[in-house]
Amino acid sequence: MQLRSVAVAAVVILSLLLFPPPISAHNITHILAKHPEFSTFNHYLTLTHLAPEINNRETITVCAVDNAGMNQLLSKHLSIQTIKNVISLHILLDYFGAKKLHQITNGTALAATMFQATGSAPGSTGFVNITDLKGGKVGFGPAENHGNLPAMFVKGVEEIPYNISVIQISTMLPSAVAEAPTPEPSHMNLTSLMSAHGCKVFAETLLKSPAEKTFEDNADGGLTIFCPGDDAMKNFMTKFKNLTDDGKQSLLEYHGVPVYQSMATLKSNNGVMNTLATDGAKKYDFVVQNDGNVVTLKTKIVTAKITGTLVDEQPVAIFTIDKVLMPKELFKAAEADAPAPAPAAAPEADAESPKSAKKKKHKAPVAADTPADSPADGPTDDFADSTADDDNGGGFRYSGGTVVAGVLSMWFLFLLL
Repeated sequence: MQLRSVAVAAVVILSLLLFPPPISAHNITHILAKHPEFSTFNHYLTLTHLAPEINNRETITVCAVDNAGMNQLLSKHLSIQTIKNVISLHILLDYFGAKKLHQITNGTALAATMFQATGSAPGSTGFVNITDLKGGKVGFGPAENHGNLPAMFVKGVEEIPYNISVIQISTMLPSAVAEAPTPEPSHMNLTSLMSAHGCKVFAETLLKSPAEKTFEDNADGGLTIFCPGDDAMKNFMTKFKNLTDDGKQSLLEYHGVPVYQSMATLKSNNGVMNTLATDGAKKYDFVVQNDGNVVTLKTKIVTAKITGTLVDEQPVAIFTIDKVLMPKELFKAAEADAPAPAPAAAPEADAESPKSAKKKKHKAPVAADTPADSPADGPTDDFADSTADDDNGGGFRYSGGTVVAGVLSMWFLFLLL
């Protein structure tokens, strides 16, 4: 009996090691939702897309301001992008719990902020001075404020030690740099911006297509562009020229998403994403998958990797990728490394129609290929290998060896009993 009890305990311990409970990441909006006095601050974390960036950080401090403090900021009638810069100054890229604030080495510290990380803050203007004052008070002020500390520590709101600390400070931190007017990305010339940063071939091709207007029409409401680099586009142009006019437009629109997706959002979410080319039965979607800081876009034909960021400011984000995205609606898997034949008209295949995030201005063409369930349209090896992960939807994953070991442990326990 004693041997059996020891064996049972061993199996239980082994099972816990093999199947550890999932660790929940912090969620700043959920934390602040429990405190209605920060509802306005919380709302703007969501509106400016700072919330997912905070959730994606492993060590961070959020200096929240109550609704009265936020009303003072909103009374200045700043643009949403400028408000994002100001709030970014209140997000420290280090952990400062209530206890640590009163134990700062030498009584003062300069903390880098998310505003500094954007690259928009010249010099040290994106840093915050934290000073432990006499009488147990702790003061906060922008580094550009020449030692003045207009905000005071009020209380700790919630802490997950060394992961996230949410504290309340008495007022918004004043910063002429953060509050400076910023041009809205949607008012930028998107093609000029891409041309100047390694995507000239894609931009020039876009200018010659009706797809350019589709991109411009979606910029104000939210737009993410994945532009292939010049080398990738040059190598692809033979296939591109073999497409019909509608096919060319659909392929270009396939590189746009009618929603603003920040890099932080892309790094924290896996799954299927609709595009500007999505239209009824023709899905024109791809899978976003992240592995640490590496984000890939997978079609059934190719896998492209995000290689850089041109713009990442609401409502527009533009990222460079190392390959042209090839949708299965236009290409067969075998054509990934061969010139694409010109598609001919064919009846539309029946398929479930996803909701498109925009109104299309043309009807997506049908490729001259075999039915979707034929071997020619099957996924490439790298896509097939990732199917299990994609279906997981970003959930918890276990290796096959772990599962087998767990099953054997349960079988051993059954024999003992």
